[in-house]
Amino acid sequence: MSYKWLSELGYKLGQTLGEGSYSKVRVATSAKYKGPLAIKVVDRRRAPPDFVHKFLPRELSILRTIRHPNIVRVFEFIEVCNGKLYIVMEAASTDLLQLVQQLGKLPCVPDARDIFVQVVAAVRYLHDRNLVHRDLKCENVLLTADGRRAKLTDFGFGRESRGYPDLSTTYCGSAAYASPEVLLGIPYDPKKYDVWSLGVVLYVMVTGCMPFDDTHIHSMPRRQKKGVFYPDGLGPLPEACKALIALLLQFSPASRPGVGQVAKNTWLKGALLNKDTSRSLNARID
Repeated sequence: MSYKWLSELGYKLGQTLGEGSYSKVRVATSAKYKGPLAIKVVDRRRAPPDFVHKFLPRELSILRTIRHPNIVRVFEFIEVCNGKLYIVMEAASTDLLQLVQQLGKLPCVPDARDIFVQVVAAVRYLHDRNLVHRDLKCENVLLTADGRRAKLTDFGFGRESRGYPDLSTTYCGSAAYASPEVLLGIPYDPKKYDVWSLGVVLYVMVTGCMPFDDTHIHSMPRRQKKGVFYPDGLGPLPEACKALIALLLQFSPASRPGVGQVAKNTWLKGALLNKDTSRSLNARID
């Protein structure tokens, strides 16, 4: 991929953070914007038609309209006549999956709770605007260098959704984080799908394990129906945390709370929040 256009615009490129069959993410710096940047390069010519005509336009539409302290900020879109699209955004130090793998699991209080409060704030912001993510997972939660500020990223499966009866039929996201109705191929309420995925994220943070084995996807819904179990030797977790996980991982989508209810959960409200986190919980930024 040629990056001549970027250097002419004042961007200095660094190492590659990740690479797919038709996209690449590179670290970058620019005098124009403070702090480290990430530039996602999408090659439309290599991408499948479904992505180019359906998913990418949705993602770009969402990225142009959202602004929240717990969602990765996009600074600029650069379209080039050779079919390449450059998305310039803020970069983070690590992601939640890497942090969990490094530590084994996170202390439930305050670390996991403080991060989860911020992820819930980001999802609530989206749902209040009738937007859904549909790919919530630990690797899509980026963290600042101090590990305290969380930022949601990757809106490749995002879309507008007004909730029931505006149902989705696209199977998307990662199986390990997918709700039973998605795995079963039933038309689903994507907001309730996001809520299920939040439950998986919280479980992974406090245990260091996935709640449901995704080796055999066809049998996952049966295991999900039995409810969540905790690994032996984990140590005590606050009952309020376990109760919240059980509530989010309700097999029936109708039994799951909306994310607005989740944000009002008394255990989450008890988080020792710094000023930035507290502001993000209640943010209504357009």
